[in-house]
Amino acid sequence: MIQMNNITKRFGAQTVLSGVTFEAKEGEIFGLLGPSGAGKTTIINILTNQLDADGGSHGIGVTPFETGLMLDEDGLFVRLSCLENLNIFADIYGIPRSKSMEALESVGLAKAAKKAVNTLSKGMRQRLALARAILHEPKVLFLDEPTSGLDPGTARGIHKLILGLRDRGATIFLTTHNMEEATELCDRVVMLDKGVIVEQGAPAEICERHNAVKTVPDLEAVFIEMTGGELECIA
Repeated sequence: MIQMNNITKRFGAQTVLSGVTFEAKEGEIFGLLGPSGAGKTTIINILTNQLDADGGSHGIGVTPFETGLMLDEDGLFVRLSCLENLNIFADIYGIPRSKSMEALESVGLAKAAKKAVNTLSKGMRQRLALARAILHEPKVLFLDEPTSGLDPGTARGIHKLILGLRDRGATIFLTTHNMEEATELCDRVVMLDKGVIVEQGAPAEICERHNAVKTVPDLEAVFIEMTGGELECIA
């Protein structure tokens, strides 16, 4: 469904991705883990054709209108209400505006439909951005650190939504720096450091291979003992 083959990307003299190869299967939650600056957002931007790669090939098995995207920069219209924001995109997608309220209900924002975006908390804005991403019921959904900076309760709510979308048939490509989140959500993960894949597989299998019997809440810790391309999980 989603694939990269030997992707390389440079910004000037800096190589930010080197030989990145993976495949996400239809109907799974595929996780891309790595610390800040590892190249996660660059990969999403290449897959969604917002950036050109300098080498290699990539593809998504659906049309652009069958994809949904939630980035760290939400791009919401801050002076408009939640409902007005979604109605704009309902018109772009050519779907009934009634879908806007359905999307708000699905993320728990129905009561905030008439509130201006600039009055919302960060968690509410992230839920609105997710509602916009799923408004047209995409077959493939890209989520760039969707729970970053949220309180545990709000994060759990978004986790539940993500799992529900997967259960309804969506393929979800998720970036995170949180191993606990990846273990809870993802069927398979790729671990990225400095633009290079250092490990991939099912989260539980990866931790078992590296003797991480406890939760690793922050992936920064995972890379502390990385030497020579080998990964040592730290519990």
